Amino acid sequence: MTADNAPVIGFIGLGVMGGPMCRNVGVKHAGQVIAFDMNEQAYALLEGTGAQRATSVADVAQRADVVFLSLPGGPQVEQVCLGAEGLSAGSRRPAVIVDLSTTTVASARATAKALANRGIAFADAPVARTREAAQRGELSIMVGADEALYARIEPLLRYMGSDVTRCGEVGCGQVVKLINNALVFENTVALAEMMVLGERAGVQPAVLLDAVSKGSGDSFVLRNHGRKAMLPREFPEKSFPPEYALKDLSYVLELASQTGLAAHVTQLAQRYYTATARGGWGGRYFPSVIEIIDRGDGPAEATGQSGQAHG
Repeated sequence: MTADNAPVIGFIGLGVMGGPMCRNVGVKHAGQVIAFDMNEQAYALLEGTGAQRATSVADVAQRADVVFLSLPGGPQVEQVCLGAEGLSAGSRRPAVIVDLSTTTVASARATAKALANRGIAFADAPVARTREAAQRGELSIMVGADEALYARIEPLLRYMGSDVTRCGEVGCGQVVKLINNALVFENTVALAEMMVLGERAGVQPAVLLDAVSKGSGDSFVLRNHGRKAMLPREFPEKSFPPEYALKDLSYVLELASQTGLAAHVTQLAQRYYTATARGGWGGRYFPSVIEIIDRGDGPAEATGQSGQAHG
């Protein structure tokens, strides 16, 4: 692709994941890249790239052909796409909007329908893996789009991801992403419980993780969240906190309800992360759930002390 035929790419949302993703786009894309974030300090990460600073969402809409979004959730995506000063409000609109955020499935499909009525194609393309993977351009990206749109955006997504998968029509990217996240959060709770159990029974946590990693109990969660956070008990701020986990779990439970599934394991994880957020670890990295388990502060419903499970 040359600069002459490359689309102008817009990028809105330069947060923990969006900033590194936009930087990769700015470095790798042959054409023009324009970025917008409400936080002035967010632009510092783009220094030395080809990305230019936009003045507003409307400015992005006026200039970009394809716009990527990396925002906190569905309400923000809907506002940026459909609001009075959003991407579809003006006379000049982007041809394609690709949402890299995590939203509800219903929100993704409703946004796609509303944008289609305004002549804009929409794909949901939520991302998985760590911030370090985002920095390296090695994210896993799960895409919901028709085949023609996927063929159009897949080369652009590869600026940010080493694994890009079309999961189905619009909304299916979110389905897979939510399931992925639920499995991570649930696995983290299970690993935390077993690490505490192992240590109390006389096995050092480092030895436990090393041994289990060589057997069938190995997992991404063990090798990343277990080794890097739960083993040293380091849970920094400005990482993925329990509040974000709770948002994603609520989306999973909403989808489960809509499809008639009683997602009891997900409900249990939701209660543990609620206890984590309320138990002194709000705003800190979500594997801090091990601290709640270690001191026995899990929710009463989860520990069998009272009542029926509820979501």
